[in-house]
Amino acid sequence: MEILKIRKAKPSDEATVVKCIKKSYQKYIVRIGKKPGPMLDDYLPLIIDGNVFCGEFCREIVGALVLKKFDGYMLLDNVVILPEFQGKGFGKQLIAFAEQYSSENNYHEIWLYTNIKMTENIKLYHKLGYSEYTHKVENGFERVYFKKRLVST
Repeated sequence: MEILKIRKAKPSDEATVVKCIKKSYQKYIVRIGKKPGPMLDDYLPLIIDGNVFCGEFCREIVGALVLKKFDGYMLLDNVVILPEFQGKGFGKQLIAFAEQYSSENNYHEIWLYTNIKMTENIKLYHKLGYSEYTHKVENGFERVYFKKRLVST
């Protein structure tokens, strides 16, 4: 299995992170009828606050992860892998990193959400042990919310 190097993003990574997010979510615009929420976010403040991680393969950023701390849980706000690097297990590595990082920072649950029309994501989260707990319409997006209890490290 090919291994992803995961590190905190630096402000100089912003343009590459944004490019990665745009390329990864592009395919969903037609399906959803508009740009997905992550394409609308401002990533520089998130990077400066230490919420963004880069996944590198052969010294190239091929994925990104956004984690946000809340009372009682960590929110896996975004996880993407460039389309040309999908299918190599890199997304699962980023999610496993998010779970480990959350646990190491004394969080016992990790939450995430996805658009109801991103059916492949829903299947993946179920496969990785996440449980659906609600559906909401927020900012004009129909979302499915998941959570997972973490094992303490």
